[in-house]
Amino acid sequence: MAEASGKGKKPSPQVVTAAVIEKDGLVLIGKRKRGRCFAGNWEFPGGTVEKGETPEECLKRELREELDIEVEVGEPFCSATADYAPGWTVRLLAYRATVISGTFCLNDHEEIRWVRPAELAGYNFPEADQPVVEKLIGFGNKD
Repeated sequence: MAEASGKGKKPSPQVVTAAVIEKDGLVLIGKRKRGRCFAGNWEFPGGTVEKGETPEECLKRELREELDIEVEVGEPFCSATADYAPGWTVRLLAYRATVISGTFCLNDHEEIRWVRPAELAGYNFPEADQPVVEKLIGFGNKD
């Protein structure tokens, strides 16, 4: 289990956002850089909601910072809560998002991939992302 970074106490629950970006039946995932919490794990791009910011504003800002893309944030996809360490709980809010402009640039990930939802089970995601994975796999099995 990963520990919180030494940059001071994280708020609990820490509210984070994640984008479910789909294209041609594939979903976008990113591999976290080394030296970061959950390094080497895959995630749905997004980040921590800052004070005074809505989750939707956070998601737009984070995707601009992480990937140099502009998105339109759509409907909520799902939410999850995960306890990672004593006193550190993460509340994940996942939203559907559509890329409206920009060229993908890896500012915050080692790599990104477009994968079929059924393939997500083969990737290592942090606990908070698991409900997003499960819901996408469930949608993918409706063929």
